[in-house]
Amino acid sequence: MTHPFFSGTRHPRIFAHRGLVPVGDTSLWENTAGAFAAAQAAGAEYIETDCQVTADGDVILFHDDTIERLTGDPRPVSSMRTLELERLFSEHGGLMTVADALDAFPDSRFNIDVKTAAVAEPIGALLAQDTHRVLVTSFSDRTRRAALGAVMRAGAAMRPATSGGSRTILALRTLSALRLSPAGLLRDIDAVQIPERHAGIRVLTPALLRAAHAVGVEVHVWTINEPDAMRRLIAAGADGIVTDRADLALKAI
Repeated sequence: MTHPFFSGTRHPRIFAHRGLVPVGDTSLWENTAGAFAAAQAAGAEYIETDCQVTADGDVILFHDDTIERLTGDPRPVSSMRTLELERLFSEHGGLMTVADALDAFPDSRFNIDVKTAAVAEPIGALLAQDTHRVLVTSFSDRTRRAALGAVMRAGAAMRPATSGGSRTILALRTLSALRLSPAGLLRDIDAVQIPERHAGIRVLTPALLRAAHAVGVEVHVWTINEPDAMRRLIAAGADGIVTDRADLALKAI
């Protein structure tokens, strides 16, 4: 059965990677209220984002472990107070917590990457009432499963959609190459989100696509910013594109 996260939306799917920062806008930061609003204005139904936890225990939408890439400050996000981060983000689109985003963008569907194990437990209560429009993922399958468990313990009526982590993807790649069914591996998995290549090895193959589709699992490819590449991957059978340029993708596909 298709998870509600995928129901009633366009296929192939466009995931706005950390929102949308329009070309030339040097003041707007990714994963902010401004970036999400820009993605929504462009027509994106899905927003891909990431979460970290602050020193106050708030689950905020931020990708890196530290704020160095954006600010030059090497401090870890986990060591900073939420109010200090809010001040830093105030002129760059606005810091968002998970709760803020779900409240401010009620028509958007969120693909949330749980970046650290510390996020897994507190995110449960934040997602419990919105599992119909949330997909939970993580590079770590253990962290992903812990987050899903926390959501269900918080009283959710149904689990969020979920995308397999690195070990799941590696196993799927292997099974598909051997022409073995991944039905057991992908039980309770709704999607796999993969690069086209990694470390010089092709991850997205016709065999992987066939194997995933045979058991009703979608395949989304990241991070694709060229329209020709987007069209090529969709023609090959990909169900979705994760992109920094949702505006281009929505015109190209």
